[in-house]
Amino acid sequence: MASIEDLKKEYKELLTQLGDPELLSDWEKFEELNKRKESIEKILEKEEELKEIKNRIEENKAIINSEEGPELLSLAETEIAQLKEKELSLEDEIKKMSSESEEKINLPNAVIVEIRAGAGGDEAALFVGDLYKMYSRYAQIIGWEQKVLDSSPTNIGGFKEIIFELKGPGVYKKMMNEAGVHRVQRIPETEKSGRIHTSTSSVAVLPKPRKTDFKINPADLRIEHYHSSGAGGQYVNKRETAVRIVHIPTGLIVTSQTERNLLQNKENAMSILAARLLERKESEELAKLGGKRKEQIGKAMRAEKIRTYNFPQDRVTDHRVQKSFHNIEGIMAGKLDPIVDALLKETT
Repeated sequence: MASIEDLKKEYKELLTQLGDPELLSDWEKFEELNKRKESIEKILEKEEELKEIKNRIEENKAIINSEEGPELLSLAETEIAQLKEKELSLEDEIKKMSSESEEKINLPNAVIVEIRAGAGGDEAALFVGDLYKMYSRYAQIIGWEQKVLDSSPTNIGGFKEIIFELKGPGVYKKMMNEAGVHRVQRIPETEKSGRIHTSTSSVAVLPKPRKTDFKINPADLRIEHYHSSGAGGQYVNKRETAVRIVHIPTGLIVTSQTERNLLQNKENAMSILAARLLERKESEELAKLGGKRKEQIGKAMRAEKIRTYNFPQDRVTDHRVQKSFHNIEGIMAGKLDPIVDALLKETT
């Protein structure tokens, strides 16, 4: 955790940066720096309050050490006890504010979530749709922004794959534990004999890089346009609005066709590409690590079976915390907080 002196130094640097007229052309960076400035200001205000309390404690100690009357000594002792209590409370508050402030800097405020159908055919594709609705409703409850970047819908209402962005405070912290294989056990609507089927879908949660953190060389890209397909009717097929981007050095290919506008689809595809390139970079850095740290991080990143949604038993089991949650309809409607909180408690 940064010291008060470090924060004061950073505050001065932020004022200098925010005073640069050229910064106004980069609104995203200006907003980020301004939020950080406001965050530090609140901590420094609390620090001044703490300083004042410490001074008052010393003043009362001086009264106790003097030859004042017993009544004044008693008042000084009482006030010291009250001030000491407030001093401890303020110190805890400053620590918490500093920790939360640093967390906001280090954790991204946007993620890209990719859900893909696994084993189970049509039922797996329907489950992808259900998971997407679950996260979408969860985002609505919390107040996050959301946007579909790309999707491959099926004829029966599910998705082979859907990629979407979630943006807002605490999004990475709350969503990071959703990555892995999700398993569903239920009787499909098409099942006439009433047999329970088991299907799977995989979820990937990628931090969305900030523009200032990650740059892609345009010369490394091959951009292709084509006619959109799937949901959207005839309108989407009239013009080549879909975008496919190939990152030549790595061979990564991303697509987007959800928007009716070519430029918007290109922006969506670039967001997906940047997130995947960042993930690749982090994986390469992880490969260079040795010993226990590599083993621990690697285990957390592997796409293992993390959760089972058992509809006949009205139960969702998270295998990492070895805990079951009931009211599956509520959970699928976005009431994820009990599961998310249990995971955060386990992992932080």
